[in-house]
Amino acid sequence: MRNSMISIRSLVILYVVLMPASWSSTSSNSVLGKVHVKVMNMLGHGRSMEIHCQSKDDDLGHFTVPDGLDIEWEFYVNFWGTTLFYCDVQWNGSVWHHFDAYSYQRDDGRCDTKCSWMISEDGRLFGFNQYRGTWDVMHFHDA
Repeated sequence: MRNSMISIRSLVILYVVLMPASWSSTSSNSVLGKVHVKVMNMLGHGRSMEIHCQSKDDDLGHFTVPDGLDIEWEFYVNFWGTTLFYCDVQWNGSVWHHFDAYSYQRDDGRCDTKCSWMISEDGRLFGFNQYRGTWDVMHFHDA
């Protein structure tokens, strides 16, 4: 019984010592890391967009974002690495367009600490790749 208690205690100590080192990784957004998300309205011609963003646990609400402005929020990636924030957006009476604003599985290694999105003048979705420094064409997941 004493040996099993020592083994469990050793595992707990090892976990406490090693985990903080992985949390401070700079090459990838480790679990529990802080992420900043920005969605920019670059539709032009004074067109506002309606946007609603949320996660399983947090509904950020509905907003009207004027042309040239953005909506931003921050959060911490959950322990399990399953964090997902998604948005629905529309402009000029269009259908609602859906996209994932942050998905740990997709974005770990793409936009670890700062995920920026842009709705362009022609209504396309672009995501900024933090590591390559490029705006990549992304796709809405419309119904």
